[in-house]
Amino acid sequence: MSQKLQISILDSPPELEADTWHSFCQKNPFISPDFLQTLHTSACVTPDCGWYAQYLYLQDEQQTPLGLMPLYLKTHSRGEFVFDMAWANAFERHGLPYYPKLVCSVPFTPVSGPRLLANNPLHKRVLAEQAIEIAKKMGVSSLHVLFPNQEDLRILRECGYMIREDVQFHWKNQNYENFEDFLKQLTYDKRKKIRQDRKKVQAAGVSFRHLRGKDITPETLGFFISCYQNTYYERGREPYLNDAFFQTYLQKCPENILLILALKNNQPIASALNIVGDDTVYGRYWGAHEFIPGLHFETCYMQSIEFCIANKFRYFEGGAQGEHKLARGLLPITTYSAHWIARKDFAAAIEEFLDHESRQVGKYVDMLATHSPFRHTG
Repeated sequence: MSQKLQISILDSPPELEADTWHSFCQKNPFISPDFLQTLHTSACVTPDCGWYAQYLYLQDEQQTPLGLMPLYLKTHSRGEFVFDMAWANAFERHGLPYYPKLVCSVPFTPVSGPRLLANNPLHKRVLAEQAIEIAKKMGVSSLHVLFPNQEDLRILRECGYMIREDVQFHWKNQNYENFEDFLKQLTYDKRKKIRQDRKKVQAAGVSFRHLRGKDITPETLGFFISCYQNTYYERGREPYLNDAFFQTYLQKCPENILLILALKNNQPIASALNIVGDDTVYGRYWGAHEFIPGLHFETCYMQSIEFCIANKFRYFEGGAQGEHKLARGLLPITTYSAHWIARKDFAAAIEEFLDHESRQVGKYVDMLATHSPFRHTG
C-alpha cells in the first residue's frame, strides 16, 4: 500500500460528512450512514449479538476520507443470507475452528450494492487487499464479502477472492401504464392466477393503503412492528430488528419507507415495509395477525409492483430466494458473494465446490428462463 494512504479499524460506523459517505454509497439506501448507524445505535448489531464491527477506514496523510468497508468479526452465520454452514461443518469435522470469521455486509440485508466504499478504483482495491491482510493478522478462518455490486465484484475477483453465485427474483418496470398493462404481458395462466388470487383477497373484505413518510404515524408503525415480530415468534425465533431501529429510521429517513397496510373492516390485519431507493423499491419485512389465502403475495408483491408502476420506479427487488415469485412476474437475477479462505487445502476444496455450484446455478437460471411468466412476442 502507498505510504500516502493510511488504514485504520473502527468499532462502529464513522461519523463522516454526509456528502462524503453518500458519494461512496451510490444512492444505495442500505449502505448509507442512516441505515448502518441506526443498526448500531439501536443495538441490533452489537458484540452481544455476535457482530463485532471492524470497519476498515482509508485516509490520506491529511486525514481525508478515501474509503470505507463495513466489516464485522462474526461468531455465527445468522443474518447473512449466504449460507456457509456446510463449510463450518467441514472445518468442525477436521477439528478446526470456522468462527470467528470476517464478513463484509449490511447486516440482515440480502441486497446487492457497494461494499468497497470509495470513489476511486485504486482505493477500492486497497480496501479489498487490506481486508485480506487484516484477516491474516487476526488469524480468522475466512473473509466473506456478501452481495457486492458488479464494479466491486470485478475488483474482488482481481484481488484473488473466490466468487459464489446465487439467484434472487426481481421485477422490472417495462414502462407499464398501469397494473392491468403489466398483467397483459403475462401468459394467460399466470395472468388468470394473479387475478383469481386478488379477487379472493378482495372477497375476504381486504383493502390496502400505501403510506409513506409523514403519513406513517407512530401507531401505524407500531402495528407493523407487531406484525414483523409475530413472523419471527411464530418460527420460535427472536427478531433481528427492534422497535428502536424502525422508530429511529423513520425519523431519519421517512421518505425511504413505504408501508403497505392490509385492512379488513377498516382494521389493520397485515403489513409490509419496503425501503425506497432512487429507482428501486426493496421488499424487506412483512407480518400478519390473520391468515387469509393469498394475503402474503398480494401485500408483499402485487401491491409493491402496483406502487412501482404508479410512481414510475424502475425495479422491485423481492428479497432473498423464492422461486414462487417467478409466477408473479419477478425474473431470476444472479447475485454474488466473494470469499477468501485462510487454509490453502480448504480453499482448494471450496473453490472446486464453487465451480460446480456456479454451473448448477447457471443451469437453474436457464431452466427458469424456459418457464418465463411473460408472453412470447415477435
